[in-house]
Amino acid sequence: MFNKVLVAEDHQTTGKSIKRVVEELSVNVCDYAYHCDDAMTRIRNEKTAGHPYELLITDLSFAPAPTHVLKNGVALITAARQAQPNLKILVFSVENKPVVIQKLFDESKIDGYVSKGLEDELELKSAMETIFAGRKHVPAGLWQTVKKARTFNFTETDLAVIDGIFKGIQQKEMPEYLLQKGLTPPSLSSIEKRLALIKDTYHFSNNTQLVVFCREAGFI
Repeated sequence: MFNKVLVAEDHQTTGKSIKRVVEELSVNVCDYAYHCDDAMTRIRNEKTAGHPYELLITDLSFAPAPTHVLKNGVALITAARQAQPNLKILVFSVENKPVVIQKLFDESKIDGYVSKGLEDELELKSAMETIFAGRKHVPAGLWQTVKKARTFNFTETDLAVIDGIFKGIQQKEMPEYLLQKGLTPPSLSSIEKRLALIKDTYHFSNNTQLVVFCREAGFI
């Protein structure tokens, strides 16, 4: 198991959950940072001292502070990767949008993701064991959801139209709405045909189902 772990988390309740897990896994050293700048300072200092952390467990959202340079977990992950490329990173967050989580794996190169919630301690333990074994820990069902989301190649205009529907924009008002967003609006008939095609692809019977899907996937 990992010998040295750093936890970046600003909620004490969550910190206690993580503490129980690392103690159960017999992690020798587990340090805590309550904001991203502190976490990054610890990562740099311990690497310089020759005792680098092996795993970073971090949230994505932190309480805002005007003096902080790193405002969130994604910024911390980016900085940590630059300072210590071989550092394993596990995200522990309430974020549940598949597209957002997938982006963390694809672009931020995280090693695992655990959603906060019921029985998250069990999954957190499993994630640490999986990452220590050299594998990625991927949330159950993520690949299937992302694959479904990628079934259709949404354009920027598609998503703007769906976002407009979510905001209550009537289809007859949609061209003007798209112009306001800096997009070249298609004709009303083209918008209707495009929506029909998307709904047919996903077997949705109405626009509400389409909007819910896109919001849950993180498209809008």
